[in-house]
Amino acid sequence: MTTVAKRSIPGTRPATAAGTQDGQAPKLQVFTDRHLDKIEPLKRLGEEALFEMKVVASVLPFRVNNYVIENLIDWDRAPDDPIFALTFPQRDMLDPEMYEQMAELHRREAPKEEITALAWKLRHKLNPHPAGQMEMNLPEVNGETVEGVQHKYRETALFFPSQGQTCHSYCTFCFRWAQFVGDKDLKIASKEAGQLLDYLAERPNLTDLLMTGGDPMVMKTKHLAPYLEGLLDPRLEHVQTVRIGTKALSFWPYRFVTDADADELLALFERLVESGKHVAVMAHINHYQEMENPIFREAVRRIRATGAEIRTQSPLIKHINDSGEVWARMWREQVRLGMIPYYMFVERDTGAKYRFEVPLAEAHRIYRDAMKRVSGLARTARGPSMSAGPGKVEIQGVADIQGEKVFVLRFVQGRNPDWVQRPFFAKYDEEATWLNELTPAFGEKKFFFEDEYEAMQAESGLMVIDAAEVEA
Repeated sequence: MTTVAKRSIPGTRPATAAGTQDGQAPKLQVFTDRHLDKIEPLKRLGEEALFEMKVVASVLPFRVNNYVIENLIDWDRAPDDPIFALTFPQRDMLDPEMYEQMAELHRREAPKEEITALAWKLRHKLNPHPAGQMEMNLPEVNGETVEGVQHKYRETALFFPSQGQTCHSYCTFCFRWAQFVGDKDLKIASKEAGQLLDYLAERPNLTDLLMTGGDPMVMKTKHLAPYLEGLLDPRLEHVQTVRIGTKALSFWPYRFVTDADADELLALFERLVESGKHVAVMAHINHYQEMENPIFREAVRRIRATGAEIRTQSPLIKHINDSGEVWARMWREQVRLGMIPYYMFVERDTGAKYRFEVPLAEAHRIYRDAMKRVSGLARTARGPSMSAGPGKVEIQGVADIQGEKVFVLRFVQGRNPDWVQRPFFAKYDEEATWLNELTPAFGEKKFFFEDEYEAMQAESGLMVIDAAEVEA
């Protein structure tokens, strides 16, 4: 196993651009909606643009750091720069009626309490937890909900450690925006490693744990270690894969290079790998601009040196990466650096979908165009895939069958494993952006899975786990 050696690698601009002096580890500086006036490059966009940002940031979360501001955004192209669009609020992230309601409060300088009350009402109209996350994915043990766990698919559980429920910067499209708005009723999180490990131990068919958030990589290694080292317990031998969902690789690559506990973090990865676990860093990378700094490439190198792999994923996002050329360039660079393209997702039906969603027909055209531009090693990326209530549904193609133009669909994952890999067909629709906007082809009244899924929804609202699975 390669020994992790500490190196300080500057970005494409001097290290002082990240807020530090040469020879010192860069320090994270975060800006929220309270600091919009203090972000110097924003001043060139004008007062009206700043006002619109404040209005939107009253409803949806905003957080950006000094590395993103100074190293990733081309301010000469703002507001059209893709990384600017990825991190800064824009007016059409809210539908016009919602925007005007909140803008009116700001124009008359309403009290903070009034703004907060309206924000709460608007957030609850934005489908804060899509795909049955709160109603169907929360498992139960001995009559009590297992805090911070979502269990939708038999083999994989998601865990939300409470210390990791923020990010180095927030993405404007984020489908987990509800984790960041300060509403306890909308948040999923847990401080208990013990309850998580007990839950995993009782389910021998559960092979994968996905640490998610927020971003677990905002956590100090000493806080992350109890969760991950707990997986070395012999009773958890069946948990073969540890996935860590993170945006830190591109939004704060210093986490893996120069942060005070970066070496400790990578040593933790090494221990897991040496124990026989498969460690997969699930890197959220939305545009090739995020990968152009040497510090990013050094972070990738150091992670891979531990024996962990890096898989990449992103939704297809209007205004940010909605072209085959962007995806092809992104996937080619990822493969060159030793990363594995994993998923192209469809933008979820939540939050700022008004600005970012792309019709399914267009998503399929972009995916095909990107695939035609890359070699076989980059064609590992699945997509376009919708993480919908019944499961992950992939658009496999568009076809003419018996005189009817249809989408050819299949489940990549399903609430019922028997649904997986079974093809089904929907009427072709140029405008549809999500599964629930599609209708069955060939005169069928329902898709094959609908009756069973409706029965699942009619249950108590908690994820139903097969008793035989627990007893196995």
